[in-house]
Amino acid sequence: MTTVQPPAATPQPPKLTWGLRGRGPADVPVEADGPPDPPDQGLPGGTGRGVRVCVVDSGVERDHPLVGPVARSWRAFKDEDGLHVEETEDGDACGHGTACAGIIRRTAPECEISSVRVLGERFSGGGDVLLEGLRWAVRRRFDVVNLSLSTSRDRFVEELRRLADEAYFQQTVIVASAHNTQVESFPWRFSSVISVGSHQEDDPDLYLYNPEPPVEFFAPGQRVEVAWLGGGTIRSSGNSFATPFVAGLCARLLSSSPRLTPFQLKNALYLSAANVRVHGSR
Repeated sequence: MTTVQPPAATPQPPKLTWGLRGRGPADVPVEADGPPDPPDQGLPGGTGRGVRVCVVDSGVERDHPLVGPVARSWRAFKDEDGLHVEETEDGDACGHGTACAGIIRRTAPECEISSVRVLGERFSGGGDVLLEGLRWAVRRRFDVVNLSLSTSRDRFVEELRRLADEAYFQQTVIVASAHNTQVESFPWRFSSVISVGSHQEDDPDLYLYNPEPPVEFFAPGQRVEVAWLGGGTIRSSGNSFATPFVAGLCARLLSSSPRLTPFQLKNALYLSAANVRVHGSR
C-alpha cells in the first residue's frame, strides 16, 4: 500500500516589526554567547569626540541651545539643470533635522555635527534629492550618517542599495529610520545599514535589540522632548527620533574605538542592548 503524505505546511515569513508597541524589554529577551557581562557603566563608548556625524534631513538650526555648533551645512536640490549640492547658511526648513541633531548632541556631546538638507517646508522632498544628499554625505566620508527618512519609491531601491553598500565597505555607518507604519521603504530595509524603530519605555537611555528583524534596534521615540525651531522644544513621537539616539551611540563607540567597522558597531550595539543577556564563552 502506498502511503500518501499530507503536503507540508508552507513556511510563513517572519512578522515584520516596525516598532515596539504594548511590549517592553521583558517581552523581547535575547540570549547570547560572548564575554562575561561588563559592569554597568551606562551608555557604551566615549563622548563622541573626533567623530564626524552628518544629519541628512531638513537642515539644522545653528546654535540651538540643545544642538550647539554645526560644523558645516549643505543643501541638495533639483532644478532644470539636474541635481546639485551646495554649501548654505540656511538653517532648518521644518524642525525635523534640528530635533534629530539635538538627540545626537545629547547622546554624544563632543561629536562634530554637519547637515545636508534634503527636505523643504512641510517635510516636502523627493526621492532623487534624498538620494543625492545621502550620496554627498557618503562621498564626504562622514563616520556616521543619520537618516531619519526613507522612500517607498521602487525606482530608487537599487541605487540606494549600491550606495548603502559603498558606505558599509568604506566604514561610513548609515543609521536609518524604519517607516512609522508597515510600509515598505528604503534604505532602512538593507542589511548594510543600522535600522531603528522606537519603543515606548520612559527611560531616555534604554535601547533594545530586536530578535524579530528586519528592524534591528528599538530606541526612545515616544513622546520624547526634542529641539525645535526658534531655540525651543516640543514633544513628539516617531522612529525618526529613535534613530539619532542610535546614531549618537555609534559616535560614542567610534570615539573610544575609531577603527570599528559598521559590522563591529552592530555587534557592539547588540551586546550592550538592555535585553541581551550575554553568557560567558564556553
